[in-house]
Amino acid sequence: MRPILSSEREERGVVYGGRSFGAVLRGLRGRSRLTMEELAEASGVSVRAIGDMERGRSRVPQRRTVVALAEGLGLADDEREVLLATARAARPTRAVAVAGAVVPPRSVGDFTGRERELAVLRRAAERAPLGREVSVWVVSGPPGCGKTTLALKAAADLADRFPDGCFVVDLHGVDGPVDTDEALLKLLKALGVSDRRLGQEDRQGRAGLLRALLGDRRCMVVLDNARDEGQVRALLPAGGRSLVLITSRRPLSGLEDVDRLALSEMTQGEAVDLLRRILGEERADAEAAAVARVAGLCGRLPLALRVAANWLTVRSGWTVDHLVRRLADEERRLGVLAAGDVRVEAAFELSYRQLTGQAARMLRLLSLVPGPDMTAAYGAALTGTDVFDAEDVMEELVEAGLLQAAFTGRYQLHDLLRLFARARLSREEEPGEREAAGDRLRAWLLETATVAGRWYQPEYGQPPSSWQGLVPLESTEQARAWLQSEAPSWLAALRDAARRGEHTRVVTTVHAMEWFCDLWVHWGHWPEVFGVAAESAAALDDPYMRAFHLNCHSWALSLCEQRHKEAVERAGEGLEQARRARDVHQQVSALVHAANGYWQLGDVRAVAERSLAAIDLSEDSGHHEVWPQAVRLYGNALRLLGRAEDALAEHERIIAFLDAPGCPVTGHVADIFRTHAIQALGQDYAALGRWREAADRFRDAQIQSSSIGIFHKEAEQLLHLGEALRELGETEEARYCLRQVLALGDAADDRHLKTARKLLEAFPAE
Repeated sequence: MRPILSSEREERGVVYGGRSFGAVLRGLRGRSRLTMEELAEASGVSVRAIGDMERGRSRVPQRRTVVALAEGLGLADDEREVLLATARAARPTRAVAVAGAVVPPRSVGDFTGRERELAVLRRAAERAPLGREVSVWVVSGPPGCGKTTLALKAAADLADRFPDGCFVVDLHGVDGPVDTDEALLKLLKALGVSDRRLGQEDRQGRAGLLRALLGDRRCMVVLDNARDEGQVRALLPAGGRSLVLITSRRPLSGLEDVDRLALSEMTQGEAVDLLRRILGEERADAEAAAVARVAGLCGRLPLALRVAANWLTVRSGWTVDHLVRRLADEERRLGVLAAGDVRVEAAFELSYRQLTGQAARMLRLLSLVPGPDMTAAYGAALTGTDVFDAEDVMEELVEAGLLQAAFTGRYQLHDLLRLFARARLSREEEPGEREAAGDRLRAWLLETATVAGRWYQPEYGQPPSSWQGLVPLESTEQARAWLQSEAPSWLAALRDAARRGEHTRVVTTVHAMEWFCDLWVHWGHWPEVFGVAAESAAALDDPYMRAFHLNCHSWALSLCEQRHKEAVERAGEGLEQARRARDVHQQVSALVHAANGYWQLGDVRAVAERSLAAIDLSEDSGHHEVWPQAVRLYGNALRLLGRAEDALAEHERIIAFLDAPGCPVTGHVADIFRTHAIQALGQDYAALGRWREAADRFRDAQIQSSSIGIFHKEAEQLLHLGEALRELGETEEARYCLRQVLALGDAADDRHLKTARKLLEAFPAE
């Protein structure tokens, strides 16, 4: 132990005016002619405690004990203040490093960010002196995330709140753990317990003594780099007014009655600020974009950021952009992140070595997951086990600090840890097993996406009873949730399958998205998804699949990217392939998609021509699957041609068709057609100036869209409703509807958001 205290303190007491606290107390007792027993009786302080204080065998007592001694001695006010001042001077006010004399590192000097975490620890320090609860905090997180730096920063900031001392113990949890007995002994010595007293106690007694001292005094203890619960359990108080911070790569979930603070990477702003502080603002700001890129390539991990910045400070001739180019190579990135004897990869290696064989293999395989996070089902797919077995192994990785439990049921693997795991995968797994694991994951992702998408296709619906999946897909809600939450992964798997020439798998998966895509129009990837599928269908030379995916690609180009001319061209290609396949349904679909493209281009007569051709073909062949869409577009064209009454009649035909017994269009698809038709009726009534009927239809359509989750249509219908209510003079409700459009945010089309803002601005001020 090396105390970081002023040099005027003695080993067994603190000098005040040339005399230690024990000497002052002994002198005052002698002057009062009291024996220890008499002072004990008068003050209520035990004989043993008084003796230990006078002989310098224990640190000075708390203020309340000093006051009791002063009253027992019958001291005057000035003498009482002398005794209290001596006691205050005896209490250490700076950190004492024990078990290896660890001095707070220089990194505390340029500490950056973590304001939320520091605020949490400040509140803990404020509560600790109240003694109402145990104040033990476990600060956990992956290697290199700055746990020690945060704890030492908190200790430095909060030391003045703990007048009996601040103690730092490095437990070396991942590189030769300190024995608990050793840490216990040195902590007790730092707290002033004599060797003689320590010799009288066994381990249990020493642990009890430490609990008593920390419970009675106001100390702060940092137990840094703990390996596991067993290493720290005997070092924790049962209550009292001290604050204990434990840092560990593991969450130490076996500890009870502790609070937890999970640390991960910095925010982008914090990471850039740290780089600026180390590099210097002038140099950093001269290449601000490159500095931000370095922060991202380092995964915003404090250790990696510091290593990268140190590289640049040593190599002053390098530009930041030069380092960016070196870090951009994923195969070399971890090798670049080394400065002297500090290597990011080495920090990961220490934890990796402690894993069981199962957990180490799981970590390696998880590097194959293409998305930003995952569930236990990914681990099960990769390893060919069931979900609960995979979850158990992944929880071991969480306990080791190598996998983060992001939120309910999901896990995240830090970008740099992913690179580390990928390197170990290449080094330690046979090529055949790597390939097999990737195949299992890709097959599971695309099969599950197919089953989930088919919930919305009338010819499929819920999965067959024979299907045994790794995730529950027992309702449309579960299917939609899975498709949206796992979209980054199944999209990456789809791209990979296309690159590998797995064209049947590609077209089958994307075919299942036929009606789900209407629920998530603004995802941003539908043009790519249907375009890839059209290419795979062409590779298979399957005319039906080519027609289907070309038609869907037309829809995506028009609705998602406003590429309406290309959409019309793609629909023409779809019509050609549908005729080649002799598939009337896809022929009608191609005509409808062409009409839709012309609608967006403002060519009303072309809309009428294509939609009427679709109606005739549908009715002549008896294929009514998309007949309602064709009739809706034809009615819309009639309305713009000045024939609103005829348009109204056409749109009422759709409602009658959907309401008829034995209607061939059912379920989710029928719901979509109905809400579109009701909206069209509202627009017809608006064109006729029948605003009350228009408002009623728009309201009905909005309720329907909301219930089935077509939020972009809901926004459009709310906009129409707001306009109708404005015409009716119902200003307040109109304002409310337009604000609801804005509240839908990204789910709404940008054009509708812009119109809603413009209309709101036109209203008189409230």
